[in-house]
Amino acid sequence: MVWETLAAIAMVVTAMFLLPRYLKGGLTTVPGFLAKRFDVTTKTLTSVLFLSGYVVVLLPVILYSGSLAISGMFDIPTLLGVTHTQSIWICVWGIGIIGSIYAVFGGLKAVAVSDSINAIGLLIGGILIPIFGLMMIGDGSLLDGLNILTTENPEKFKSMGGATDPVPFYTIFTGMMLVQLFYWGTNQQIIQRALGAKDLKEGQKGLLLASFIKILGPIIVVLPGLIAFHLFEGTLESADSAYPELVRKVLPGAWVGFFAAVLFGAILSSFNSVLNSSVTLFGIDVYKQHINKDADEKTVVKYGKTFGVILAIAAMFIAPLIANAGSLFDYLQEINGIYSIPIFSIIIVGYLTKRVPAIAAKIGLVSGCLLYIISQFFMQPHFVTSALEAAKSSGITDIEALALVEAQAYPHFLDVMAILFFLNVVIMLIIGRIKPREEDFVQEYTQQVDITPWKYTKQVGIAICVIVIGVYIYFA
Repeated sequence: MVWETLAAIAMVVTAMFLLPRYLKGGLTTVPGFLAKRFDVTTKTLTSVLFLSGYVVVLLPVILYSGSLAISGMFDIPTLLGVTHTQSIWICVWGIGIIGSIYAVFGGLKAVAVSDSINAIGLLIGGILIPIFGLMMIGDGSLLDGLNILTTENPEKFKSMGGATDPVPFYTIFTGMMLVQLFYWGTNQQIIQRALGAKDLKEGQKGLLLASFIKILGPIIVVLPGLIAFHLFEGTLESADSAYPELVRKVLPGAWVGFFAAVLFGAILSSFNSVLNSSVTLFGIDVYKQHINKDADEKTVVKYGKTFGVILAIAAMFIAPLIANAGSLFDYLQEINGIYSIPIFSIIIVGYLTKRVPAIAAKIGLVSGCLLYIISQFFMQPHFVTSALEAAKSSGITDIEALALVEAQAYPHFLDVMAILFFLNVVIMLIIGRIKPREEDFVQEYTQQVDITPWKYTKQVGIAICVIVIGVYIYFA
């Protein structure tokens, strides 16, 4: 729930604070701002980090999760007489090839149009699943189903959660909001749609509409999870298969085709947008900047598309391997931390200060990535292993030892992100104090688009934030 609802507040902040600055500078990519504020090397490093994250994390997760859903809904292993692993490979390559053709050769306009159509279908289909699920629990009655679900699983309807939850409530005030602001406000894959707005007014309307729809996230995403928990508790091989199994169980046969089309569209929508932003980042920030500075627009587009095809193929090879990574969502969020916080910190410092130099941004990027990798992939495993050995040496059982280690837990990855964000900002400010820029940075208005804000931005933004807080209080 926290991932869904807090996204609404992050989008409001983006609409009010970040988007006006993006459009004032006439940006086509987020790293483009960093070239103006710091230097070209900072922009290139950021683009490379984005692209690395897309090929190693985002694209493979989209392909794998989509394939898991399609394979589960249609029982592909039985249908084609293959193993579960083989069915995932088949679906990954099917989705990947179709998505690549669409994104690489259709461009951002094709992605935007298809996204609009898919979003309507996804909203309808997404709301139908909990409706049919509750009716199944309540023997045909929606209200009875909801009553049974809440009565028999009261602990699952608490927005505050408990200390042992994957995302403890207090992390909202540490790293959670930072991750949300990075994803919805600075991630090229997401913000490129707003950067393509014809003026600031339209961009703000789009962001605020999206933030309002995000408030429905608990109904479309969380409630089906609770219904699946009620229906399948203890019977599923993994939590990642809960949604496709729920769809197969509750959806009437006549609706399966519609929902499959909607789901396939949603998978392609996510895949296409990441791939399209990758083509844009490579073409403008890498090829045009470093490989062929004299290239005309057609040449840039041509090599950007070629890179997009290579990226897609790499993602298709990596995607099936994610089956060994544990929880999909945990994998996605934890690995994203390698590049999300360093990039977010230099963008925020870039906008809020005028004298911090380019060297500070480069050090911030490198130190942020390295410190996070050391913390999560070296120190944390060592901490857990040492704590387990110490606990076992006292003569207690493995289960008791594990419980003891959890009680002395290593800091949550969101806490680590918050600490590193603070450290990064402090390091950059210190460098800015010791060796400041020779002159203040002033963002010029390029006059490429009208930056007159929508007159109701503040009122609507505040209303959305109040609704989110109200939802939390109601379910507390």
